[in-house]
Amino acid sequence: MKSTTTKEILSEINTMDVPNENENESVFNILNAINVNDKVEKKNGLSYLSWAFAWGEVKKHYPDANYTIYERMTDYGEVNYFTDGMTCWVKTGVTINGLEHIEELPVMDFKNKSIALDKVTSFDVNKAIQRSLTKALARHGLGLYIYAGEDLPEEERKSTKKEYPMDETRTAQMERYQLLLKAMAPLGIDMKDKSITDFVLKHAYIETTDVTQLDHSELGRLLNVMDLLIQKKKEKNEKQAQQSV
Repeated sequence: MKSTTTKEILSEINTMDVPNENENESVFNILNAINVNDKVEKKNGLSYLSWAFAWGEVKKHYPDANYTIYERMTDYGEVNYFTDGMTCWVKTGVTINGLEHIEELPVMDFKNKSIALDKVTSFDVNKAIQRSLTKALARHGLGLYIYAGEDLPEEERKSTKKEYPMDETRTAQMERYQLLLKAMAPLGIDMKDKSITDFVLKHAYIETTDVTQLDHSELGRLLNVMDLLIQKKKEKNEKQAQQSV
């Protein structure tokens, strides 16, 4: 089954037609801000959040929250897993304030490999259901940063920004930065423009254009790319001027 990225999850949350958009946005913001690090377990290089903790935490904030374990009918009655004849998966949903997020998860072994259908036990299915419900809760915000590969919730990451001292090297770099910004302005180069930002991030090998968050090496690469942009723009303008003569 195709895995879902955090970007796709957030996009789904932002675009779904829900009964009260502002209310559900608040749900996500509240749950996404909770630090769950002390309840995270690591197995085989992957992080897992305790289902019991996750459900308890949600019920503290939203007592009316509920979950669904989806089932299908067979000759033996209803079963709580689905199959393609080779492997199987579970399907769960969590509803908060009228908004349901659904998660499907393969039934896997301790190596996180799908278990063959004829080898699956009820214990395996039960474990998959708990993990699926925890991921469904993550779609509502709780512990979502874990699946994004982050160490802390977004708000706590903002509060732990790096601070670099203004030594001689950095002072010189900041002066050059201001000069480059002034040179860009009359050329119509806007560092806030997305196409410009994307170019700079890619070619300077940095993750942000916030100069306060860049070390000497990163800031140096940023300045070099800014200089390159200015040179290329001037060359383009000169070429256009010659062609118009």
